[in-house]
Amino acid sequence: MDGKNKKLTPNQARPPKATPCKEDKRKKSRVQPTPVKERPKVQQQESEEDFPVSEESVCVSQELASWIKLNAQSLKIRKEDLSWAAGVVKDFRENLLKFLRSCTDQPFFQSAEFINTGSYFEKVKINSPDEFDMMLKLEVPSMIKMTQLDRGLFYRLDLVRPTRTPIQAFLLENKLTISSSKVLNEMYRLVRKFLKTYKVPDVRCRWEVNRKRPNSPAVTLSLCISENNSEELISVDVVPALMSKSCKSWPNPARNGPDVENWLGKKGWQEIRSLPCFFVPKRLKGQNLSEDAKESWRISFSLIEKKIITCHGNSKTCCESNGSKCCRKQCLMLLKSLIEGLKQRFPKELDDLCSYHGKTTFLHMLSTRFSDSCWACQHLPTCFLHLLEAFEGHARTGLLPHFFVPQCNLFSSTSFSRRKLTFLVKALEEQKREGLPLLKPPAPVSPLRPLSPPAEVSTRQSIKQPAADSLHPGFTNKLLLVFGASGLVVLICVTLLMKVTGSDHKG
Repeated sequence: MDGKNKKLTPNQARPPKATPCKEDKRKKSRVQPTPVKERPKVQQQESEEDFPVSEESVCVSQELASWIKLNAQSLKIRKEDLSWAAGVVKDFRENLLKFLRSCTDQPFFQSAEFINTGSYFEKVKINSPDEFDMMLKLEVPSMIKMTQLDRGLFYRLDLVRPTRTPIQAFLLENKLTISSSKVLNEMYRLVRKFLKTYKVPDVRCRWEVNRKRPNSPAVTLSLCISENNSEELISVDVVPALMSKSCKSWPNPARNGPDVENWLGKKGWQEIRSLPCFFVPKRLKGQNLSEDAKESWRISFSLIEKKIITCHGNSKTCCESNGSKCCRKQCLMLLKSLIEGLKQRFPKELDDLCSYHGKTTFLHMLSTRFSDSCWACQHLPTCFLHLLEAFEGHARTGLLPHFFVPQCNLFSSTSFSRRKLTFLVKALEEQKREGLPLLKPPAPVSPLRPLSPPAEVSTRQSIKQPAADSLHPGFTNKLLLVFGASGLVVLICVTLLMKVTGSDHKG
């Protein structure tokens, strides 16, 4: 699909163009990305002045505000739509874990546990329930030494002393260095072995292991319909992640991480610091890598990010049943939707762009704009435009510090080329100028779960399937296309038949 020529479909509501307005220079607020090395607490104390909550401060028209609110409401996935996909994935996860714990040929994986991370468990998943992340925790019984390979994201992991525990199968020749490639290859082997005997609860579907992607730490699987080589219905990433109980403190580059005491409080920050970080088998980018770089591990803060996004408020009761509501998560979901729309429209030019860039911008803004009153639900359009302006500011300056390892720039030239960053800035400027038309991205032909009842009902079928009229609109696109095309063919055949019959009568 050529993203450059993709246009909005006529039946999609055309967003209003952003109307220019005169701004008071004293009120004008331009969000600047936080410098890598300087993160003073004074910035947080002045945050409420830098981010006024009035609608006029960002010149949002009533039409644009309505457009933002409308799309925010449509992004959240309904529970009925999630039930089928979540049920299939849960059954896969539980049975894979049983298989690993009973697998005698690889004892290192017998103590594995799944960690609930990712957008699904953070409750910021958008559009359709078609992607899930699974982090498989593998505990290292011995003490490990972390050798930094870059500014703080990639490490070589070594045991402090030789061991005879099951992890010895994944050590290099020196009997100390843990091989990321060996762990990932074994994960692939075990998943393929598991699928030989595993049956999907819905007998119409099957799981397939995708080809290994360069620099990816995950074993990616696709759920497809068994009868034909259809598009995937669901994609799942299984990521092996090492954790050492003996290594209780974060690596040095992360110890001077985010300053969030004014936002989450001193106790909240201590709770976050007590959570473990993980290491996933991902190698550094680039050519002519050293042997250490080929066996590198990347640090992951997924569990900590979930904790922060779940408990996001300045007050402990924010968004709880008996507390006030805020629009923080809605702003993140809107930014994720815009990024997804940009990637669909410009797949080649923005192939380096991902939702984590938006998530990092969001986390930075949470730490500086920490007051719950700044994120009141009625200020959703203003808050989102502040977040969008911050994201554009990071892209314009080419500076997006990792939230936990500020020495690492996610927009560095090695991670995101200058040419593509310039293209991203122009694309964001165009979106703001045109009224954010890609906030609701032109939906491609979306994966669709099997709707017709199966010819054979599995004895393990226990998943409640939502009614067709309750499905997310994206899920019904493919069905409409199929029946629309079939109806056209039937109409043509009936017309030709009537002509032939009429000719016969005349004769």
